[in-house]
Amino acid sequence: MMRVTRSRFLRQFTLGILALVCTLTFAACAGTQTGTAPGANSAAGGGSTTLRVGTEPAFPPFESQAANGDLEGFDIDLMKAIGEQAGLQVEFQSLPFDGLIPALQAGTVDAAISAMTITAERAQTVSFSRPYFKAGLAIAVQDKTADVTSLESLKGKRIAVQIGTTGAKEAQKIEGAQIRTFDSAPLALQELTNGNVDAVINDAPVTLYAIKSGNIPGIKVVGTLLTEEFYGIALPKDSPNVEKINTAMGTLLTNGKYNEIHQKWFGSQAPTLPEQAPI
Repeated sequence: MMRVTRSRFLRQFTLGILALVCTLTFAACAGTQTGTAPGANSAAGGGSTTLRVGTEPAFPPFESQAANGDLEGFDIDLMKAIGEQAGLQVEFQSLPFDGLIPALQAGTVDAAISAMTITAERAQTVSFSRPYFKAGLAIAVQDKTADVTSLESLKGKRIAVQIGTTGAKEAQKIEGAQIRTFDSAPLALQELTNGNVDAVINDAPVTLYAIKSGNIPGIKVVGTLLTEEFYGIALPKDSPNVEKINTAMGTLLTNGKYNEIHQKWFGSQAPTLPEQAPI
């Protein structure tokens, strides 16, 4: 027979009292917090009005942080317009680019807009909206460089890329290339200006914007676009918000709002976009 000592009895009695207090406290809280679990107001289920959108604000002119701390850029304006059209309150969250898809899979954001190319590989893990921008990869070199004109001419060269991008994947295919990865495209381009790499493979609109703005001096784009790519808004697999976003995008494309945003950031008419990316 088990012997119950006085100290053991007191310990068990105390634990029992604590358990009863916790149970009563939890019941009281449950009675006053009806349906307010974390994330309950998000649009993860497609039935509420708040859409948590991840972005990495280090890719001007698509997304960056203004001097006052606000987010700005083509993607930011477009996402706000989509939210307004769809009746969704957009809340941006700043995340590293290579952390966006994991955040979608973990359910900590409902969507991601960050100049993300629609690829077959990414489409295996997330759903994409219809294409919202036509882009492509380009090679940037220093103004004085003459021996780099194509991917073939980059064999054995030092190449800077942004981690997790299609430019990084393209660089990995080049024989003998010494690849250096950076957290953002401006950092990769700055490395080129400093003479520490021979070239940068990056999205053409971002590189051209950096040259035009004068923020990264002494570089140029060589050759033609290496690829034709389309950016899409990424969402959790089979999210009901895909249809809402696509419907809103369709309206913005036809009522002139999309072209207005494109003119603001690129100074040119928006090209025609397909309803689906050719992947």
